[in-house]
Amino acid sequence: PLRFISKFRTFVKHEAEKNKSQWKTMGPAKVAVPSPNDFLQKHSKEPKLAPRKKEQDGKKSPELSVPRRTYHPVIRIKKNFINSNALAVIRGVPKKPRHFCVDSRQGDKYLLEPSGLVPKYIKKKDYGVTPKYVTQRNEEIKRQEEEYEASVMEELKKRAMKHLSDEEKTSILQALKKNWEETNREFQCLPVQTDTRGKKMHKAKLEMKLKQLEHDIEALEKHKWVYIANE
Repeated sequence: PLRFISKFRTFVKHEAEKNKSQWKTMGPAKVAVPSPNDFLQKHSKEPKLAPRKKEQDGKKSPELSVPRRTYHPVIRIKKNFINSNALAVIRGVPKKPRHFCVDSRQGDKYLLEPSGLVPKYIKKKDYGVTPKYVTQRNEEIKRQEEEYEASVMEELKKRAMKHLSDEEKTSILQALKKNWEETNREFQCLPVQTDTRGKKMHKAKLEMKLKQLEHDIEALEKHKWVYIANE
């Protein structure tokens, strides 16, 4: 059989030859060589200012508000410095002499006040007084301790044991005995033969309840004073 030939073969071939460049893989055939006259010159890329306009004939430049260097202002001050200095000395507070301490035969001296030899800290008014922030902190700590102790005491009072009165004890005993009689009557009514698992469990439950009731009744009758916890 003949090989299949597409009818668009000529069109595709024409489009491929049309869009293909001659230097697509090998580069351009000829490259323009730069001219030796087009070299980068110094200060060629700096911005250039517009040329300064020359003064037109008959027009003077405006005067500047800034005084010139040759300008000397006229100072008219009439002050008697001798009298002012004398008044300042008369009215001024005399300087106190500074105390020095000499500790060598060559005359080396240093100020006595910042040396630590003068007991100026002991003579202060608040020397030996507890600072305010210490007293405030101690008061705050004491207040927190009192609040904590009060909360602990309140919690202990809540958890304290309650004394059971004679009337309450008698009523509880009567209720326990009545419950024991009802449970014992129910236990006596059980069938003789316990052949099923349910009967066995019911019988064991009643026996355990009777033992617990007998223990509680004995504990209440044995002890004169009874205390219960507040829950």
